[in-house]
Amino acid sequence: MTERDEIAAANRAHWEREVKRKQSFTVPWLDLNVETIQRYIAGQLEPVPSDLFVIYPTSILKDVAGKDVLCLAAGGGQQTAVLGLLGARVTSVDITAGQLEGDRTAAAHYGYEINTQRADMRDLSSLAADSFDLVYQGPSMSWVPDVCEVYAEVARILRPGGRYRVDFENPANHFIEWDGEAYRITQPYSERLLYPENGLYDYRHYMGDIFNGLIDEGLSLQELEERPYAKPDPDATPGSWDHLACYYVGFAIVAAKHA
Repeated sequence: MTERDEIAAANRAHWEREVKRKQSFTVPWLDLNVETIQRYIAGQLEPVPSDLFVIYPTSILKDVAGKDVLCLAAGGGQQTAVLGLLGARVTSVDITAGQLEGDRTAAAHYGYEINTQRADMRDLSSLAADSFDLVYQGPSMSWVPDVCEVYAEVARILRPGGRYRVDFENPANHFIEWDGEAYRITQPYSERLLYPENGLYDYRHYMGDIFNGLIDEGLSLQELEERPYAKPDPDATPGSWDHLACYYVGFAIVAAKHA
């Protein structure tokens, strides 16, 4: 695969490094079971484990058995494992080879089939039109500058009536850091791009782009749920992912392609 541009090259290199150091989003979930997942979907699981907590809203997990599901930029053997165990026919598209290897590891562990393809989420030309009942996108949209490029690809490959689940950071406090005493927003709202030390291209997306872009592609809003990217823990070390989750909330959108 030839990288589309310097954005894709930098972000792919970053996530390949994260796979090697076993960052949390890159480690396959190999201790799942269907009964626990079904109890979570039914609202009967308390407390909710940290892994399932980030798979939401639960409505998108219902009735996926036998459906064609694309996990988009959600490699690593996590979301794909949940959907595979529920009986979905899963395809995973990710820009990172190591993340796709995690998907294959989980599939082999649990015994379901999976199709993996390395591609940029902005170019899904390798996938046929009207071929998926559900597209599940993990927390990855901030790595691309224009949400509409992704939306257009998703709208093309979704079947009429198919659903698209995508999540976002809240643009008002997208660039937030712990300064030793409190969390602070590090850049003005007018600035869309952050160049962190790890080499990622990290983009802020405004509400108008997020929602109007879906409408422009013929997708209609079905559901919205707010939730942090980790299970909040007020006793965690300040500045850690779990501690930040007490103060910072994102949201997931479920949209449907017009039938």
